Amino acid sequence: MSIASPLATRRSVLAGGAALALGACHRQPSGGLVLGDQVHLIESRMGAAHALDGIAYRLAWANFQGAAPLLEALNAGAVDTAPAGDLPVILAAAAGCRLKIAAVNRTDGKAMAVIAAGRSPIASVKDLAGRSVIVSSARGSISHYLLLEALREAGVPANQVKIGFMLPTEAAAAFASGQIEAWATFGLYQVKAEAAGARILRDGTGIGPGYGIIAVSEAALADANKRAALSDVLARNQRANRWCRDHLDAYTAIYARQTGITPALARIMVERENPGLFAPDAAFIAALQRAADRFHADYGVLPRRVDVAALVVPDLLGA
Repeated sequence: MSIASPLATRRSVLAGGAALALGACHRQPSGGLVLGDQVHLIESRMGAAHALDGIAYRLAWANFQGAAPLLEALNAGAVDTAPAGDLPVILAAAAGCRLKIAAVNRTDGKAMAVIAAGRSPIASVKDLAGRSVIVSSARGSISHYLLLEALREAGVPANQVKIGFMLPTEAAAAFASGQIEAWATFGLYQVKAEAAGARILRDGTGIGPGYGIIAVSEAALADANKRAALSDVLARNQRANRWCRDHLDAYTAIYARQTGITPALARIMVERENPGLFAPDAAFIAALQRAADRFHADYGVLPRRVDVAALVVPDLLGA
């Protein structure tokens, strides 16, 4: 199996991040916050829940297409928050991104999976030996970890599988056209493939960690006014997530509108997302540390060991 060197990993996460980030979002409002987002989803559900009513500080939104550019923007100081998957956050931290973990959500293990084409003879993870598997989207992603752990569980040495990496949109097209037999993927791409007949070889249940994270910049935390604003906006986000759970039909409609998928697939997504938000706790730290140590010591993906507990800000979001 080909694994990126630490230097290559660092470049893939942070190189050129400042230029990309500053060109991709609003200028920082003086005394306020810039919140990172993907497909305007957090902004939309907070608006629907009226969670930002009566806000006492200036707020701007910056929308990105994925976790990597979001974390680059955070590192560049162009945004104050970045919602991303657990392992991309750890990879960014290992590459030198100055971030902290302020809030987390536990998603359903079914929200990521190793899948095979409907007509493929591949029936199990064991059948991947000697075959090619595409991972979306990059080394250090949640899909990459899932595949490596699934192979380990099945007793298949990773060097017996040809692992490639493709952006999700490109991989989706290749999978649909039959150019890819097996694919480690997640989220929207996974549910669309499942709806088209793909079979799940192994989902993330029991592998994990399976957390969504809201990362915040160290610079924002060092500013007393911004820290207070971050604490307030996270509490408002938490209330919006409770509204989503209590109004699943309304949230499903929002999700479908923002992502362009059918309401039926959107319902699957919101149920797997299990919208919620809580302060990072001991269970979260233990689960993510285990995965981070695997990525570093066993798989050589991380350029250095990351101390998850040292990244956590336990008191920014209340109970």
